[in-house]
Amino acid sequence: MTFTLPFLTRRTSGRVPTRMDPQRRKKLFLSYLPDWIFTIGFAALFYGVEKIGSYKRQFSLEDTSLRHPYTLHERVPNPALVAICFVAPVVLLPIVNLLSVRSWWDLHTSYLGLILSLALTGSVTQIVKITVGRPRPDVIARCIPIPGSADPQYGLSTVDVCTQTDLSILDDGWRSFPSGHSSLSFAGLGFLSLYVAGKVHLFDRRGHAPKAWLAITPLCGAALVAISRTMDYRHHWQDVLVGSALGLLLAFFSYRQYYPSLAATDSHHPYSPRIRREAASDILPLHEAMLPRVPTDRSSGQNEVPDAYDDMPDRSYHESLDMTPPRVSIAKQETSILADGPWKQSEDARERSENSSGEYHS
Repeated sequence: MTFTLPFLTRRTSGRVPTRMDPQRRKKLFLSYLPDWIFTIGFAALFYGVEKIGSYKRQFSLEDTSLRHPYTLHERVPNPALVAICFVAPVVLLPIVNLLSVRSWWDLHTSYLGLILSLALTGSVTQIVKITVGRPRPDVIARCIPIPGSADPQYGLSTVDVCTQTDLSILDDGWRSFPSGHSSLSFAGLGFLSLYVAGKVHLFDRRGHAPKAWLAITPLCGAALVAISRTMDYRHHWQDVLVGSALGLLLAFFSYRQYYPSLAATDSHHPYSPRIRREAASDILPLHEAMLPRVPTDRSSGQNEVPDAYDDMPDRSYHESLDMTPPRVSIAKQETSILADGPWKQSEDARERSENSSGEYHS
């Protein structure tokens, strides 16, 4: 028995690649220009918000959870975080693309989704940080309170008791919630994990342990980054947990903007471009589920196509990325199944047949 990973086999749709028309290339560029503008704008917002002073909550000098030492050398400093959450996916996404679909369009879509995930996560994280103003576990070591300081009677201490002269170190002491390292690592590596899972068809209802390990490995790296924040006493465990969940949630949100469900038959392909080709025979796949036109023949006993699908194009002109069969009510399924053979007739037909033969009398 042999085992083959789907991503190691190049999948083709049977279409012959053609040179893109310059006019169509321009339309395609303009159709995705807003995506890049908004994404880069969110990334600029992420770096801009970081320079704003944060709200500083009151704290207790007797709180042991805030009296951890200030770690000068972090296990994962900011340059290493950039390499983990951004550079690593940027390098690995083309490799996975080359081993699977080998598509320039997929590469463009994956980069756009990755940057969207990081930009959204970074912006939301920074806005929440400066708004909440939760003290870090090492805030008292950063603060360097005035010797002999104590909490006021029936109250808490404020930043006024601090003697720290480096304002950047002091201000950063009130940015504990949520963890930015955790959210960004899960945003970048989480997107990579979803991308790999789609390419190997992780949820194909067959189950393969190697595919599961392959898809979950990036998340293990993100988890190690998140755990290191508690080891350096930069964050409380609640900060790490919420930051990790936030990054993974926005990674999934960004992935689904441009890719179908991981359970879809064509999960290895991104959604089609937003503009259509002029030639009906060369239209790229659409992600809307459509039903083919079926002629209505009441005399043959065949079921009619619902009126809701009458205005849909012929399926011969379009392909669907959602290969899940359309849902049909149980009553219609039973009617379709019982349409063959005299022993599968409906109750009304059987009653008429028995009455005409005289075998049944009411």
